[in-house]
Amino acid sequence: MTSKLATLNQWVQEVAALTQPDRIHWCDGSAAELQVLTQLMLDRGDLQALNPETHPDCYLHRSHPSDVARVEHLTFVCTRHPEDAGPNNNWMHPTEAHAEIDALFAGCMKGRTLYVIPYCMGPIDSPIARCGVEITDSPYVVANMRLMTRMGDAALARIEREGHFVRGLHSIGDLDPARRFIMHFPEELTIKSIGSGYGGNALLGKKCHALRIGSWQARSEGWLAEHMLIVGIENPQGETHYIAAAFPSACGKTNLAMLIPPEGYREAGWKVWTIGDDICWMSPGEDGRLWAINPEAGFFGVAPGTGAKTNANALAMLNREAIFTNVAVTADNQPWWEGLDERVPTKDWKGNDYVPGSGPAAHPNSRFTVAAKRCPSWTPKAEDARGVPISAIVFGGRRESLVPLVFEARDWTHGVLVGASMASETTAAATGAVGVVRRDSMAMKPFCGYNFGDYFAHWLSFDQAGAKLPKIFHVNWFRKGSDGKFLWPGFGDNLRVLEWMLKRCEGRVEAVDTPVGQLPQRRRLES
Repeated sequence: MTSKLATLNQWVQEVAALTQPDRIHWCDGSAAELQVLTQLMLDRGDLQALNPETHPDCYLHRSHPSDVARVEHLTFVCTRHPEDAGPNNNWMHPTEAHAEIDALFAGCMKGRTLYVIPYCMGPIDSPIARCGVEITDSPYVVANMRLMTRMGDAALARIEREGHFVRGLHSIGDLDPARRFIMHFPEELTIKSIGSGYGGNALLGKKCHALRIGSWQARSEGWLAEHMLIVGIENPQGETHYIAAAFPSACGKTNLAMLIPPEGYREAGWKVWTIGDDICWMSPGEDGRLWAINPEAGFFGVAPGTGAKTNANALAMLNREAIFTNVAVTADNQPWWEGLDERVPTKDWKGNDYVPGSGPAAHPNSRFTVAAKRCPSWTPKAEDARGVPISAIVFGGRRESLVPLVFEARDWTHGVLVGASMASETTAAATGAVGVVRRDSMAMKPFCGYNFGDYFAHWLSFDQAGAKLPKIFHVNWFRKGSDGKFLWPGFGDNLRVLEWMLKRCEGRVEAVDTPVGQLPQRRRLES
């Protein structure tokens, strides 16, 4: 098979000449193709089938122990001028970068199959969506990209119509950390990744395309590619407002995207709809509002900590057609991780017999991959080509003191400052030191594909005559009292804060003006 697009065929042939695969397979995204690839991985030991009674069509993948997370120190943005990449990125000149990584790609696919994966980030017919092609030698990547993107024939047809695409070249190489790079060439809309089979390093549609290359595309074309969830809040009157929110890790991002209203809210008729949990592409509409899509079609979520109390919606979608990476397993071959339940697993994430007390059974960064449509709170609006209109943008971080539960920025410019200065305090588990404030502007520190100064200027540029921009808020679910306990219950109760935000968007509630922004009025009990 080849494409109708000559430039795509030529690129595939150039890559094949460099990497020297035994065969080339063009992925069509079909169920039959997935069945063949799954059997291949089972036969090779790349996948392990899980309990077919409790988890039908679910599989476990175990990574090499040196390949379990993103590698920011080996991730580069390669522009002709270093100031375009900015101090927030590792930089290398494109000529040097191509030469260094192409030397590693030379002959790396001998004995392997080269897979061509056409994919679309966003609904196939959406004008906000953008397409790419990933070349890889990993069937595990193919299976994950099938869940995470709109992959296959429909994406190829759009690429052939448009005549352009983001190019992504990936190989697992020899999994040697000394021969591992993830390089981005935004001026060429190209990504090259070698030496890793892990998630964000290998599923090039995710962080590499959707954020690093996507943010460059967005600045060039007048839209925003952001590390944000998108959630819809439907009130008892049947009106739905959509919120985009950016949080650093360990701040409850996925939990908020799949929030379950408290009982009183549910009885009153409130509903929460999940559009996406990780990435948001926003573009100005003809009406002046920002319209957003989730460019992904699936969730690549962190397993540890996901349980019935923390995120029942996430748990409900993980019992069918899911891929688990680096979790533990129980005696009856079910996936398990810390925070799931009180059972004791028998095998740890490396496949060794698990000894209680010897450390975590599941890797702390173990993952699940599952189609977004399996989430109980998913809404068909996620497939709307136009996207959904954003009423509010929320920034947040983990701060034990100083920062209030919620405040509203005074205007768009102030809101950009709020997002640019957002931060979280580290925990002992993460760094060995508690309470160290780490800045993470818009939660984009590892993902912005260009200079942060230019990025902030791009955000500010949206404040134009006729624009009907979302209100911007900041939240902090993690403030503690003098006794060291959290002041806010969190989880479902966060809907109370979202309700106040939406009332502010509708002009239905007053706020108190303070030096940091607009705060909710203090409620007093009437005698």
